[in-house]
Amino acid sequence: MAALRRRVGAPFGLPATRWMLELGMLVLRNETELLLKSRWVALRRLLDAGYEFAVTDLDEALAR
Repeated sequence: MAALRRRVGAPFGLPATRWMLELGMLVLRNETELLLKSRWVALRRLLDAGYEFAVTDLDEALAR
């Protein structure tokens, strides 16, 4: 989040409470669960399968 705030020029970030996320997801017509629950990604499996990331650096990705 710090990298994203730097990119958009936000001097600080505010915490997002559960009700704020639920309201936002209601507006977007999506499930709050997608934001609130952790998702584990098996990065090694992607790499072993031959997947190549176009960008591996977060700051570079945000600059695109």
